[in-house]
Amino acid sequence: MRQEPQLSQGMLYTPEQRLLRDQTIWTPVQGFLAIFQFAVFLVSLGLVLRCLFSGEGEEWAKWSIILKTLTLYTIMITGSIWEKVVFGKYLFAKAFFWEDVVSMGVIVLHTIYIASLFYAFLTLEQQLILILSAYTAYVINAIQFVMKLRAARLQEAKMKSALQSEHKINESGAETPNGVLA
Repeated sequence: MRQEPQLSQGMLYTPEQRLLRDQTIWTPVQGFLAIFQFAVFLVSLGLVLRCLFSGEGEEWAKWSIILKTLTLYTIMITGSIWEKVVFGKYLFAKAFFWEDVVSMGVIVLHTIYIASLFYAFLTLEQQLILILSAYTAYVINAIQFVMKLRAARLQEAKMKSALQSEHKINESGAETPNGVLA
């Protein structure tokens, strides 16, 4: 079993992990599912708020929440596979530990909602408040992932800049990092 390599301070991916990330089919799958899930979330949020405030559209709200939950489960399963391919662990890889922790909370809240459809332990209003709590946690989690994506892009830009600088130094005949004149 492959161990997670130690990363330098502020590094999200090692060069090997970046290559794995860029080569796996699970990266574009995650990108598509994230956008799809966000679209489902926006529609569902509108339907949930409508139902909560007007009492109308209960069935539409319920089915939108079920679709959002199924989308969430799908992105979590495929995300776990992605994490295994890139980091060697299905969940809680060091680089995505807190994102995975919050994701688990989001899943728990959605799952409680689904359970409440089969076992009547919540009123409609309580279900809608529960799902709004789940949606709030989802937004926090989405922000975490967007920040991580931004950090990865900044890391890649920094690495490219460093490589370009090193290449320019080598072309000018200056000393390379290993002490040999170019």
